[in-house]
Amino acid sequence: MTQRLEPGTAAPDFSLLDQDGTRISLADLRGEKVVLYFYPAAMTPGCTTQACDFRDSIGSLQGAGYRVIGISRDEPSTLAAFRERDGLTFTLLSDPDHAVHSAYGVWGEKMNYGKVIEGVIRSTFVLNADGVIDLALYNVKATGHVARIRKLLGIDA
Repeated sequence: MTQRLEPGTAAPDFSLLDQDGTRISLADLRGEKVVLYFYPAAMTPGCTTQACDFRDSIGSLQGAGYRVIGISRDEPSTLAAFRERDGLTFTLLSDPDHAVHSAYGVWGEKMNYGKVIEGVIRSTFVLNADGVIDLALYNVKATGHVARIRKLLGIDA
């Protein structure tokens, strides 16, 4: 199991391709508050629920100054199809070798239908404008998670 990150620590930098094939680095986002969430796979039921929840809350999150970014192991073309299919209005990043997942402690053993498997541990990080982790939420549920984030951040939708 990779080590989990704690609030108050610097978020590990990354440079990944987005759904359009554009390279995005965390360093490029300095000065912005970021909600960074890791999910197992585009276009699966739980991940679609979570992504649509972020989509439906994007106005209140952006209004409070947050930029939402999702990261999965999917290729950019799959992310583009996911974004198009579900009308997602935020950036999706591709981490096919799960190096960034590992850096954030979201790749490891988890229970799936009663079996222990290795994979993505659904997690969300809230980063301040200096790139420091304000919230580190591991092993979250797809349903109701965005409402919990908004509550923790004091955002009323």
